[in-house]
Amino acid sequence: MVKIDSEKLLEMYRKMLEIRYFEQAAVKLFQSGMLPGFLHSYLGEEAVAVGACSALQKSDYITSTHRGHGHVIAKGARLDKMMAELFARKTGYCKGKGGSMHIADFSIGIVGATGIVGSGIPIANGVALAARMKKTTQVVACFFGDGASNTGSFHEGVNLASVWNLPVIFICENNCYAESTPQREHQKIKNVSVRATAYDIPGVTVDGNDVITVFKAAQEAVNRARNGGGPTLIECKTYRWMGHYIGDPAYYRPKGEAEEWKKRCPIKRFKKRLIEEEILSEGGAKQVEEEVKVKVEKAIEFAKESPSPLPQEALEDIYA
Repeated sequence: MVKIDSEKLLEMYRKMLEIRYFEQAAVKLFQSGMLPGFLHSYLGEEAVAVGACSALQKSDYITSTHRGHGHVIAKGARLDKMMAELFARKTGYCKGKGGSMHIADFSIGIVGATGIVGSGIPIANGVALAARMKKTTQVVACFFGDGASNTGSFHEGVNLASVWNLPVIFICENNCYAESTPQREHQKIKNVSVRATAYDIPGVTVDGNDVITVFKAAQEAVNRARNGGGPTLIECKTYRWMGHYIGDPAYYRPKGEAEEWKKRCPIKRFKKRLIEEEILSEGGAKQVEEEVKVKVEKAIEFAKESPSPLPQEALEDIYA
């Protein structure tokens, strides 16, 4: 185990559980017809968000994606306001008008999520440039998938960040599929991180199901960016347990593939490691699990009891 404070490790474990139980609850609610819009589950990828965001300070920023619940929870978002947003209620982060793919809270550095693939990359550059102009030491963690690494916004964005030496950590969550297309069919390269070479920035591929490994890579990249060393591209190899969206039967995946990846569950792996290091006990783990479950249940109650936006409020909050 790397030298990380025990309290921080336990908080990382709790955050991973918050993401897992929140997502499990959201899936059930969506399948029962209680949530409007679309839902893209983050189940199975918890170690990436928590590992990366644990290397950030509260004043640092993140840009997220259509599969962004894990990112915003890891950055400190409240479960009750998130759940209210999923329910399209007035007490949600975007007053019920944004939904699952557009959660934002500038007060804790969540610039926002977006459903447009790769579009968070140029936004991250803009935020990083603003931090530079304000002469702060803030950095930006920019999450995107393997499919997004084929877009023009990726290549233009990473190139610009390199040229301008911006404090951005580009985090590619390679979950093996760009919607329904396996990586081997949309890229000739095996590791997205090799694309960093074209822009003369550091690039590294890590086990995205190992929260400590992700944290170490992110911490090194954050320190580099904060000290003027410019951007880094981190590729985290992971897997989404469910289809691209809830309702996607995922027939494009080989039989048994998802089950094999579930054996590498990032939470079970981390729990086992913490117990072996005597940082957590079986009883302590059970207590944390129960506390998080209660927290998620309260978030659902809060959302259900919250009012819906009024029709006349539709034209509010359009312009800043």
